[in-house]
Amino acid sequence: MNKYLKYFMFAAVIGVCFVAGNAMADLGSGDNVFDTVLSRMVTTFKNVRSVIFVVGGFGLVGLGFGAIFGKVKWSWLAALAVGLAIVAIAGAVVDYVTQADSAQEAGDTSSFDDTLY
Repeated sequence: MNKYLKYFMFAAVIGVCFVAGNAMADLGSGDNVFDTVLSRMVTTFKNVRSVIFVVGGFGLVGLGFGAIFGKVKWSWLAALAVGLAIVAIAGAVVDYVTQADSAQEAGDTSSFDDTLY
């Protein structure tokens, strides 16, 4: 297994434990631990998705210039664009597969649907 994949998996496990630990600390208010974890994960996903879009936008511009001048392959630009599209529709896919509205169940009033408008 690639060492970077191992580091990513360790970071993901630590992040999940951190979110679950904070959710356990919030149980004093009488909330269900799973509702708290769900609302925190939805918030985290939305915030990370925003950062990915900003960094990905700069990447698209950079790869576009590089592809025009022949320094990088056009397939790299296409791969980044498809990856950003997958991230953009991830929330709608989860809602479609589970046949639920994740954002509304998490107590969020904003929509958790796709961003490809």
